[in-house]
Amino acid sequence: MSLRVALLTYSTKPRGGVVHTLNLAEALAAQGADVTVWSLARAGDRGFFRPVSPAVSVRLVEFTDVAGDTVTDRIVRSIELLRQAFTPQDYDIVHAQDCISANAVGSCIRTIHHLDEFTTPVLAQCHERAIIEPYARICVSEAVAAEVRAGWALSPTVIPNGVQAQRFTDAAGDSPEAVAARRRWQSQLGRYVLAVGGIEPRKGTIDLVDAMALLRRRDPRLTLVIAGGETLFDYRDYRTAFDQRCLEHGVSPVILGAIEDSDLPALVAGCAAFAFPSTKEGFGLAAMEALAAGRPVVGRDLPVLREVFGATIGFATDAAGFAEALTAALTHSQDPAAGRALAASRTWASAARAHLDFYLRHSRR
Repeated sequence: MSLRVALLTYSTKPRGGVVHTLNLAEALAAQGADVTVWSLARAGDRGFFRPVSPAVSVRLVEFTDVAGDTVTDRIVRSIELLRQAFTPQDYDIVHAQDCISANAVGSCIRTIHHLDEFTTPVLAQCHERAIIEPYARICVSEAVAAEVRAGWALSPTVIPNGVQAQRFTDAAGDSPEAVAARRRWQSQLGRYVLAVGGIEPRKGTIDLVDAMALLRRRDPRLTLVIAGGETLFDYRDYRTAFDQRCLEHGVSPVILGAIEDSDLPALVAGCAAFAFPSTKEGFGLAAMEALAAGRPVVGRDLPVLREVFGATIGFATDAAGFAEALTAALTHSQDPAAGRALAASRTWASAARAHLDFYLRHSRR
């Protein structure tokens, strides 16, 4: 009998933890596990942002927005709805990928992708419980595991992310289809610096606007493009500050929002440079995809990014530093081989094997 695994996530949208969950689920199923992905489905969603392998079962719990709900209200109700629907007795392994699912399902394994800081008491308590109550923990980088050890005296196991490197490498290739797909984005956007993840404090987006103001003094035709951005949290104040900074600098970014998963590789492969100014990350999957596409990447100088990427990307600590590093990336060609090799080495098959070994050591059935 194969191992019955439930992977739980909070959304059907292309956030990093959701991307991780789906890729891990498919890789586990390919190695013989009986995998079910559970998620909340918001705003009438009937499936995930991309097709999921038929080898993986999907269970979606409908979440209906209520007028006047605060962020805290939505998260508390999310936990309760998932708790009511989930059937833990059907699984040998229950593996939560975020705070919401970890609070909902009781006894579980938890992947701590990164640590957050909440000031609202209810959210702070949810975050705390999702770290201390699971009976076993995984982190996708040693840097985050070190934070957990320092803050809670717990010892997570590190299992790095995989990356679907080949689809991004192919998007940067010379096939007529790949060339045409990149040109469609470039004809629409011009020469562009790309950031993926939306407009929010953790993504460091305002620093990127400040950097673009400096970059455009050298190349006024350069465009800032921001893709993605689905979130449960209320970042209206940050978005207002972002809009004001754009107005002050005369920067007019193209904000794509969520795009089709099939369009993402060409968008990444078509950029002149990829910016990754996040102030907190667990691994940096979007930047790894950009390396697979052979694009120069500049990330914030964080221990986790130093650990994961080493010398394959540039680093900056502030807006001026991002402008300088992006200028170098835009003006000096570099061999993408090392970055592509790093991305290709991070496979989901390897991550799945490590997870299966971990599950067998920590199964409570």
